[in-house]
Formats: sequence, C-alpha cells, structure tokens
Amino acid sequence: MKLSSLLSRFSEPETLKMAKLGRELRAKGVDVIDLSLGEPDFDTPKHIKEAAKKAVDDNYSHYTPVPGYLDVREAVCVKLKRDNNLEYKPENIVLSTGAKQSLANVILATVDQGDEVIIPAPFWVTYSELVKIAGGVPVILTTTMENKYKITGAELEAAITPKTKVFLFSSPCNPSGSVYSYDELKSLADVFAKHPEIFIISDEIYEYINFVGKHESIAQFDAIKDQVIIVNGLSKGYAMTGYRLGYIAANVDVAKGCEKLQGQFTSGTNAVTQRATIDALVGDQTPTHEMTKEFERRKKRVMELVSEVPGWKLAEPDGAFYVFPQVSFYFGKSDGTNVINDADDLCMYLLNVAHVSTVTGRAFGTPDCIRLSFANSLEKIEEAYKRIKEALAKLK
Repeated sequence: MKLSSLLSRFSEPETLKMAKLGRELRAKGVDVIDLSLGEPDFDTPKHIKEAAKKAVDDNYSHYTPVPGYLDVREAVCVKLKRDNNLEYKPENIVLSTGAKQSLANVILATVDQGDEVIIPAPFWVTYSELVKIAGGVPVILTTTMENKYKITGAELEAAITPKTKVFLFSSPCNPSGSVYSYDELKSLADVFAKHPEIFIISDEIYEYINFVGKHESIAQFDAIKDQVIIVNGLSKGYAMTGYRLGYIAANVDVAKGCEKLQGQFTSGTNAVTQRATIDALVGDQTPTHEMTKEFERRKKRVMELVSEVPGWKLAEPDGAFYVFPQVSFYFGKSDGTNVINDADDLCMYLLNVAHVSTVTGRAFGTPDCIRLSFANSLEKIEEAYKRIKEALAKLK
C-alpha cells in the first residue's frame, strides 16, 4: 500500500512539533516551560462562555449553513465597520473552522499549479506549506531586521512576475511582531493597483494585539479592495483557540469559491461556537483590551530579559505576543557534547538542556532566528530566560 504523493510536498508545522516534544519530556517528569505555542494563556471571557452555554440549552446542535449563520456573518460585518471602517455584506463573509481553514480555503480557491505566491519572510509556518499543497510556488521575499521585517512598495514591485497570482502576509506578524502603518500599506497598495490580477491575502488574526495604536488593514484602499481577502478569527483576540472560528471577508466570487470548497470538506462550522461569536464580536470588548494591556506589560519585561542574553539581536515587536531574536552568535559553539550548527540545533539544545521549548526560525523562513512566545505568566517567562542564559553560558 502506498500513500499519496501529496504528503511529501509539505512539512509538519514546527510549532506543533516542538509542542509535541515538550509534552513528551513533560510526560517523563521534566519541568518544561513552553514558549513555543501561539496561544493566549487567558480564559475565554465570561460573557462569551455564557453565550455558548445558552446555545447548547437552545439546542444549537444541528448542521449549519456552509458559509455560516446569517446573523453571525452580519456580526462580522458590524465588527469590520466598527473597527476597520470597512463596508462588507454577509455574502462577502465565510465562516470556517478556525482561521487556518479560512487560509486553506482561500489558497485552494485562488492558486493553480505553478502559480507564484509572494510571501515576505518571516511568515507563519503554514503559509508556504498550504501553497505547496495547492500546487503553487512560494516566492519568499527576504526582509531585514533593520526595517522590522517589512517590505517596501519597491521591493514588492521587483518581486512581481507574470506568474504572480497571490501576495500573502500578516500584520501584526507572526513571528516578528511587525505591524504595517498606513503609509507602509499605501506604498504596497499603489503597486497592487497596477496589478489587478493579483490577489492579496491579509492575515489579520493578531489585529487586537497591537501595541502601537490603531490597526490598519490594506483593504481600506478602495482601488484594490476587490483584490483583498481578509483572514481573521477569534482565537487570539478573544482567547478562543479551542472554539475554532475563523472568517474571511472578500469579493463575492472569492467568497462563493471558498463556500464551494468548504462544502466538500467540512460544511458549516460549529453551531455553538457561531452563537458565541456574536457575543464576542459585538459584545463587551473590555476583556480583549485588558488582555492586550497585559501582553504589552509582558513584552516590556521580555525586552529587558532578551537584552540580558549575550549575542541575541532583536527588533522590538509592535504586535502579537512573540519575540524573534537573531541568534547566529551561537552557531558553531559547543558545550562539549552538543554542537550548535543552526537555529534548529539551538532550539533542541534549549529544550533538552534548559527545558524551555521554542521554535526554530527556519520554519518561518528566517533561519538565523528563533521564536519565543510571551503568552505565559511573567513568573514562568522570567524562569525560562534564567534557564536560557544558564544554558547558553555553557556554549563556547
């Protein structure tokens, strides 16, 4: 028996792999501090949980429409108008089982065999792999720490070829924490206006975890709005990772394409989660703002801790809940037993020696960095960096 060749096109997500290795060590009695997963360490706000409980009592237990309940899609439109001043109708919205499914739908609906997809690095680990699954060609656009890992309009223009079909990026960015300003997005939008054949996938899942002010969406530029496909969801801003609700906002043709695909994969997403989504999006936003303030407090402390690690270089994140230090200072060093050849080796060394799980930057297209989450308590974060410094001190 032989499995599909499709499985050889893409890799297992490094984020999940490191979490799995950490769990295995923990099962052996090792005290592992997890700085690898991108999940808020907060409980879902009470009013959202109450809405979910009510949905169970109200017998929301049947199949749902493939794109989602109409009133939930209307709630998404209310949120987009309130927070982003964007006008969408329910027919532009498709709800999915997490933003990852939303991304998969969009990429499968837009990318054909051989199409090029421009992805600025660093990027979320799943972007390039979904493109490969679709038969497309990821075109990785290298960015610099000096420019906070963001690209300019000129760099974008230079990367576009006749085969370019999609541009895919996130702001705030996982893993770098980069946040594009209005002017920076405008420089990209001016380029895309000259290339109406290119789709723009804008991953805005970290929208609310923003430390520099108002979130800016590239969909705000009228000349390219029909080209833009917003991907967002509830997991980060509302601490609802396990609820699995993502959504897109796009032109009607794209939305219908995603609905058609989803109809063959999962059909409509979870009924109870959809009812809770209304209260999340149009209810009290205070818990989300308080969570962001706590992440900002942690970020300030983590910046101090990283500055105390010899050899690490860092662009301060403006959003999300990660730091992404450049760590090549330790490449070629050894503690006498372990040799650190690259970021992969360093992550395994920190896991096995410091008992701290991190993620290699290679997975994000930036092989001289590692990603460390600060979605953990300050007490555990401080203990983790203490262990990291002690372990790194052994490398000569």
